[in-house]
Amino acid sequence: MVSANHPLGLPADVDAVEHLITELVVTPDERAEHAARRAMDAGLPPIEVAPNHGKLLHLLVAMSGARRVLEIGTLAGYSTIWMASALPPGGKLVTIDNEPRHARIAAENIAEAGLSDAVDLRIGDATTILEELARSAPTADSFDFVFIDADKENIPEYLRLALSLCGDGAVVVLDNAVWHGAIVDAADHAAQGIRAGLELLGSEPRFDATVIQTVGTKGWDGFAIARVRSARRQGEPGNGSVAG
Repeated sequence: MVSANHPLGLPADVDAVEHLITELVVTPDERAEHAARRAMDAGLPPIEVAPNHGKLLHLLVAMSGARRVLEIGTLAGYSTIWMASALPPGGKLVTIDNEPRHARIAAENIAEAGLSDAVDLRIGDATTILEELARSAPTADSFDFVFIDADKENIPEYLRLALSLCGDGAVVVLDNAVWHGAIVDAADHAAQGIRAGLELLGSEPRFDATVIQTVGTKGWDGFAIARVRSARRQGEPGNGSVAG
């Protein structure tokens, strides 16, 4: 059934559609779902990604062959578990959260999921930790995949720092890239931060990016997905560059 008055003809009951997709295709990770339930019981905000989005992150990590993943914004570890479970043996996921209570719950969830050896949970200001990583990490320790789901005002800085930590061909995913359409008027600080991040993705030559809108139990939103170009290949088509 579609809405008779919706200009895009979106399903009248998007929740039912999402639940059906999850039931038929996604096969939720029970460890991640347990983490979400614990977060709810602890009174944490219900802002983790939906199961089908968690599965998307899992697939992107697996398909990209990522061995080192960076996550900015841990909350209770829901997306952490989805991504860490896609890593190959010896892979590592570094996740950052500035709320000690969130980190404590996440650490418990990650341990119960059997993923403690694969996850390095760091507590503190994300910008400070990213700058420390940039100063200390050798080239061999660059990241292959980055997921940003944190405070929106600092998204441009997170993207810049993530780029400095990524190797050629790395994948960068930004959650909440549409923000219920608020990026058009950008009337508040969160929307302004997201829009500035999108502008950076479109103007920085090393990013080759797109945005996919989503609708479902989390409302109207979307992901920005980018590939990090080699500095030697910045002239290839995409993002306004000119092919030679």
